[in-house]
Amino acid sequence: MHSRKKVAFYTLGCKLNFSETSTIARGFEGEGFDRVDFSENADIYVINTCSVTENADKRFKTIVKQAQKINPEAFVAAIGCYAQLKPEELAAIDGVDLVLGATEKFKITGYINDLLSRPERSRGMGEVHSCEIEDADFYVGSYAIGDRTRAFLKVQDGCDYKCTYCTIPLARGISRSDTVDNVIKNATEIAAQNIKEIVLTGVNIGDYGKGEFGNKKHEHTFLDLVTELDKVDGIERLRISSIEPNLLKNETIELVSKSRAFVPHFHIPLQSGSNKILGLMKRRYQRELYVDRVAKIKEIMPHACIGVDVIVGFPGETDDDFLETYNFLNELDISYLHVFTYSERANTEAALMDGVVPKKIRSKRSKMLRGLSAKKRRAFYESQLGKTRTVLFEGENKEGYIHGFTENYVKVKAPWNPEMVNTLHQVELTKIDEDGMVRFEYAFAKA
Repeated sequence: MHSRKKVAFYTLGCKLNFSETSTIARGFEGEGFDRVDFSENADIYVINTCSVTENADKRFKTIVKQAQKINPEAFVAAIGCYAQLKPEELAAIDGVDLVLGATEKFKITGYINDLLSRPERSRGMGEVHSCEIEDADFYVGSYAIGDRTRAFLKVQDGCDYKCTYCTIPLARGISRSDTVDNVIKNATEIAAQNIKEIVLTGVNIGDYGKGEFGNKKHEHTFLDLVTELDKVDGIERLRISSIEPNLLKNETIELVSKSRAFVPHFHIPLQSGSNKILGLMKRRYQRELYVDRVAKIKEIMPHACIGVDVIVGFPGETDDDFLETYNFLNELDISYLHVFTYSERANTEAALMDGVVPKKIRSKRSKMLRGLSAKKRRAFYESQLGKTRTVLFEGENKEGYIHGFTENYVKVKAPWNPEMVNTLHQVELTKIDEDGMVRFEYAFAKA
């Protein structure tokens, strides 16, 4: 069909996108393409897009220009959430040849081979192949090996929630899940590659069990899934990436506390500490439930790390509402924040709401919460000094240092030593450096 062509990938957005990019890349390799870095000369550049923020939309154009600069003759393909939501808009961008929607992205090699086989190419509007999102009702499993130490394993896709600010249901369709057997098979494949940690990913992974085999029947629950994963040989660590507070059940928290491999680290979206704003967002809980979830985790795992997603500047958020959120988070026993500045998304209820918060105020509120996050992280790290923890070291030499994370997500550093890459060490956390990372002393020999 073709001489060995080179393909490069760029991923915007979440861990789920990374896992799907990896699976799509393996599909290319299976068909005789050579994968190269995005900074290198390639015949095809594939950009996996995100639509969660305005910034991700803007970055797409920059990345297309980057690819064109390296090889003006290359084919550029756009896949992912933005490609599903705004296919014509992407296709009109100079240099884009192909735009594939939510289901078509998994058949990309067929579309690319078709483009490559044509005697001549016409520049202009890119080709669009996208489905109605209602047709995205089947499940494609995937996993990504981001470096030599951890892998992102997709277990669920889509979302049935109708949060008023979110385009994900429009971009990814209904909630649906992989089978337990297939997740275990993928986890076993990852373990065979000497990967020490798996991060479970999805759009709404606590909803796991819905849509198996193309229906809405719950064959298995999230608890069933984590129970089975805990038994997979060869995986030292399992991490739950993000789980809705209303779907994080006591049984799951208890399983993590007694688990062989699941680590004491939870990332739980809050979005607002004001019940009024949570109602406008159509979130499925109020702040009291969130307090209960944090208290339950800390009761049985006092050393657990808890990360929080929060959105500032949502329509209708007054100064008092924001201060309610700030004070709520300040008093809560959490470890860090991921702060998102609200940005209007087309075809969402929130984009039509009154009480638009000026961008300057959104920015100011975001800055305040980022400052609070730094304070929270520092306090959490300080609480861990003097404790013995296990660190998994990563593969990058950053300015002469190797970095790693404890099971409860404290970031540590040590002078670069390539022999430490992808190894676990028991250490005593001793002091916090000026850059906010933690130094240590070895507690014992290699774990």
